[in-house]
Amino acid sequence: MGPNPAAEEAEIAAIIRGVLAVQARTAAEENRPLRRATHAKGVCVRAVFEVLGIAQGRDPVLAARLARGIYAKPGCYPATVRFANGDSGMHSDWKPDVRTLSFCVELDPSANGAQIARQDYSLQSWPTLPMNDVHAFWVFAQVLKAPNPAIALGSLGFRDQLVYAQTMIRIMEQTRHPVRPYQHLRYWSNVPFRHGAQDVVKYSASPVSGNPARAFDLEKPHADALSDELIRHLNDDATMSSFDFGLQFLDTESMLYQGRRRDAAFWIENASVEWPEAQSPFHTVARLTLLPGSRLSPEASEAMYIDVTTNAKPESAPIGAINRVRWYAEVASRKARLGQASTD
Repeated sequence: MGPNPAAEEAEIAAIIRGVLAVQARTAAEENRPLRRATHAKGVCVRAVFEVLGIAQGRDPVLAARLARGIYAKPGCYPATVRFANGDSGMHSDWKPDVRTLSFCVELDPSANGAQIARQDYSLQSWPTLPMNDVHAFWVFAQVLKAPNPAIALGSLGFRDQLVYAQTMIRIMEQTRHPVRPYQHLRYWSNVPFRHGAQDVVKYSASPVSGNPARAFDLEKPHADALSDELIRHLNDDATMSSFDFGLQFLDTESMLYQGRRRDAAFWIENASVEWPEAQSPFHTVARLTLLPGSRLSPEASEAMYIDVTTNAKPESAPIGAINRVRWYAEVASRKARLGQASTD
């Protein structure tokens, strides 16, 4: 837990209540069953996650540093990918929003003594989160869940109102971009993960140059343009889209924020602060390639879920307070939509 476990636990409990309230209210407003509290509208497809040869053309020290966990040796793994919009509602794809790419990789439980059957990843089309920390998440949840957000915002103290304003500014910055096909976007993990015993990394999935996609008809914008284009691509195109998957190391000696070096805790705990790529670049270690004609049924897509905490071995476990609170909120949301009784 963080430096004040009791305060963090109270805020996490309030965040869970807020997430569940928004999830239920959105379903009622749209007259539909519960869906995910975020990333509600999406489509699932099959893919292959190919771990590449780490040592090829690299400095031996860097290669050894990269070769941890699943990335230790080349291999191909079955994967299930979910492309989605970030919103809690089933809105038109033309509504400003971030896009997400989440996927699970099926591991071989017999390989290297692995006890985890899969490894999960969750990425979105912006390098950082709008909520900087657990308290900012709590402030945002209090306003979002309220029947009257303006009254809820007015009831907060000035400092929390400022936190909310900063979060909303980041949300507007992250969502107001031209609508582009899922297969043409770059995605980031936003938050950090362990990489072996010593290192911490973030992830990124970058579209390979030449990923096929048709231009949208801007004169007749279709509400489901993104999922329809992705399905068309899987069914019609001869070449399937791929994403180069990279790792970015937390290197406190080379990374600067506002001209100063910061300690590891700063980079781990401030989720709205980008790790400067010019100072710590991403290193490609794998490639995620979609499979033709592989769209999952709507029922299978709804049953599918991503859990980057449970479905991770210790050497690739998520770290930081935002990862902690996100796990509690996502588990509560998943249990609600799948009709599972909460045991937490």
